[in-house]
Amino acid sequence: MCTLHIEEETHLAVMGSRNLTRTPSPMPMQRPPDGELTLFDISWADVLIPNMSVYLSLKDLFNLRSCSRTALRFVESALEMRTELHLSGNNTDNIQLGFKVLARCCRRLEQLHLASCKWLTDELLLPLLQNNKQRLSAVNLNECVNITALSLQPIIVQCKELRVLKLSKCQWLTTGAVDALTLHQNKLIEFDISYCGAIGERCLIIFFRKLNKLTVLSLANTPSVTDQVLIQIGNYCRELEHINLIGCAAISDYGVHGLGERCMRLQSLLIQRCHRITERSLAPLRQRVMIDRPRPRQDVHNAHNLNDFYPSDFLVY
Repeated sequence: MCTLHIEEETHLAVMGSRNLTRTPSPMPMQRPPDGELTLFDISWADVLIPNMSVYLSLKDLFNLRSCSRTALRFVESALEMRTELHLSGNNTDNIQLGFKVLARCCRRLEQLHLASCKWLTDELLLPLLQNNKQRLSAVNLNECVNITALSLQPIIVQCKELRVLKLSKCQWLTTGAVDALTLHQNKLIEFDISYCGAIGERCLIIFFRKLNKLTVLSLANTPSVTDQVLIQIGNYCRELEHINLIGCAAISDYGVHGLGERCMRLQSLLIQRCHRITERSLAPLRQRVMIDRPRPRQDVHNAHNLNDFYPSDFLVY
């Protein structure tokens, strides 16, 4: 029995290595000496990885990975082809061990979602970023409190296809990091720096002058957001569609008027807890923009239904 098991493993290993090399036409299945075929005899690159592994969760893949040496090689090949990684809010025991496997195997990630991963550190994240820097277009690090600006460096400098960056409640985000973003990135369309208190007004003004392709922007509870920042956003970010200014206590009607007058594609404005904002600036916008603050009158039958709109996921961690 041991001899048969070894022969089977050897055969599967050979078939696996053949399947990893894509050929112009699918390789025919070759019957092993004992006359039996297995799942892993099917072409990996042409059939199993694109048509089966994509329907397996990470938990399923890791369970399969533990079945045999051939299954391990298959799963690692499938992870290498994976384009998305969603672990937001996953803080299960020993997840760091599984993440090390992902960091080593994943090579083609385009979307990386790690929001609220309390266990995540620079040491764990940097190898994953190094292996996927060429393709990453969306990175969500909201509430990742145990990493530092060191992890942001390869994202800023080397991820040239970056379109979405979320850094809400990352108190380690500094003015220097935003300055580096301004220097190296110009394709961002969605940006979230809510609750980031260490950023200065001046660097935001410079930032929005260059990153003028933004369509979704969240600046909630960011103290350095002033009327001057809103004016710069209005002047340069003409593609803006959704903006979150909840809790930005320093802004007034002057800034909101300048923003709304120039951003003609604006669809939603979140403005709760901004006590200096009045209907003087909001009333002209209500005909074309969803505003989260109700009209200050009894008759609200014509007001927008706030439940009709959910912009991207820039409020979702």
